[in-house]
Amino acid sequence: MSARPRRQLTREQRTTVVYGVLCMELILVVAQLWLLTATMNAWLGGDESPIVPAAVASLACLLLNAGLLRYLYTIDGSRR
Repeated sequence: MSARPRRQLTREQRTTVVYGVLCMELILVVAQLWLLTATMNAWLGGDESPIVPAAVASLACLLLNAGLLRYLYTIDGSRR
């Protein structure tokens, strides 16, 4: 079974995809900032229980951000 050749996106389609990815990135970054603030607030208040779950959630956000960046590089045909 052979792979079908990928259709190149138009400039307008790429722009739309980039704006969508940027919106998702913004949501993830704000979530990470909120997570850091909430975790620091709990830690400074003497509660150490949310530290590990917050670190795992922050790592998941990092991996999602890296995946979105990699996706942007794959749709950009001029970088090959």
